[in-house]
Amino acid sequence: MTAGTEFDLVVIGGGPGGYVAAIRAAQLGLRTAVVEKEHLGGVCLNWGCIPTKALLHTSELYRQIKEAEAFGLRVEGVGFDFERIVQRSRNVAGKLARGVAFLMKKNKIAVFDATGRIEDTGRVALTSKDSTILPSITAKHIIVATGARARSLPELEPDGARIWTYKEAMVPDSLPKSLLVIGSGAIGIEFASFYSALGVDVTVVEVQNRILPVEDEEISKLAHVAFVKQGLTIHTGATVEQLRNTAHGVSARLRTANGIATEIAVERVIMAVGITGNVEGLGLEEQGVRIDRGHIVVDEWCRAGAPGLYAIGDVVGPPWLAHKAMREGVLCVEKITGVEGVRPLNPANVPGCTYCTPQIASLGLTERAARESAHELRIGRYPYAANGKAIALGETEGLVKTIFDAKTGALLGAHMIGAEVTELIQGFAIGKTLETTEAELMATIFPHPTLSEMMHESVLDAFGRALHV
Repeated sequence: MTAGTEFDLVVIGGGPGGYVAAIRAAQLGLRTAVVEKEHLGGVCLNWGCIPTKALLHTSELYRQIKEAEAFGLRVEGVGFDFERIVQRSRNVAGKLARGVAFLMKKNKIAVFDATGRIEDTGRVALTSKDSTILPSITAKHIIVATGARARSLPELEPDGARIWTYKEAMVPDSLPKSLLVIGSGAIGIEFASFYSALGVDVTVVEVQNRILPVEDEEISKLAHVAFVKQGLTIHTGATVEQLRNTAHGVSARLRTANGIATEIAVERVIMAVGITGNVEGLGLEEQGVRIDRGHIVVDEWCRAGAPGLYAIGDVVGPPWLAHKAMREGVLCVEKITGVEGVRPLNPANVPGCTYCTPQIASLGLTERAARESAHELRIGRYPYAANGKAIALGETEGLVKTIFDAKTGALLGAHMIGAEVTELIQGFAIGKTLETTEAELMATIFPHPTLSEMMHESVLDAFGRALHV
């Protein structure tokens, strides 16, 4: 849908941050337009968060079916149709993309299928997909929400055929027998978990001295043990020096932590070494916007240093998460329109989730960061193996860890590994946002029997009051 050329707000980019910002702006009475050059929903909905979770859910179901005998069930001849697994993932993404288009229409938001470039204060030049120059559009406020793309390393560039980014990894023609994943952040570990569950021989290489380096060290160690038990090969403190195509796949030369060079042969490689913002071709430098290491520098209200210009989501600083982008979109628009009570985003209140098996979720400071901040700490732990619901589910691998300021009782961090922790972490996020103390968490009644009881027990344990361990 396109209508007119004059608006109150133009959003460049229709991903989670962009389309949510547009909806909130429309709710607040702004004439709003979205400029999107590829597909509404952005990488998250079309090639990231949603379709990868569809894939991971399938692999988790497959794992559970293979373990059915432990639950007294007889299941024979278990197999899978890889093409249908991939197609289901694409269908899920497609359904949600259509849903975003419906939301744009419902909120009377003009959508321009084009590339946008800021050519002057308050003016955006448009170019269609077939390179046709379209009439420019104007607005007092412009939000850049162009997202990010996979980062590559020198001499290790993806080719789309044997060396993949996340995009190719989601729609392969066939299931490889062996796979090298370079990088062990959330994206790398999720793909490693998915392919390993389907029987692929997976090797993970991480340059840091541990996998999942942004997570709490104790959680990283538990994850490492779990993944090795599942059959993954993991090299930490290691680098990939060269990738070379061979007759049957890719030969990778690794430099291990002890400095020894070794070569491994795999059918496919996934590059998962981070992201870089989509800042090119937007006319940002001409507007005086500062770019730092591939990302737009903004203040606490997402202002990008030029009159009427803002930026949100993956194109700005970490954490690079869809839910963080959505919140930035809302607070940015509410600040623009003068909504009372709007507050800047606090990164410490943004939960992080990794949907591997076992799942990992975290919030706030790690134990190391908390200690480096000169806090006197109270730390609680509660294992899945002691929780009745976890035992009933057959999911006894995991831990809930909480970190408190010993003097104030403030919740500084929560770190979890195990079944459904990506759903559980929000309880701590609500508590931390409300500045809940340990006393209030301990006084909260958690339903029995649930996995959430482990959250309560972990808090109790931090203050020497655990009941069931």
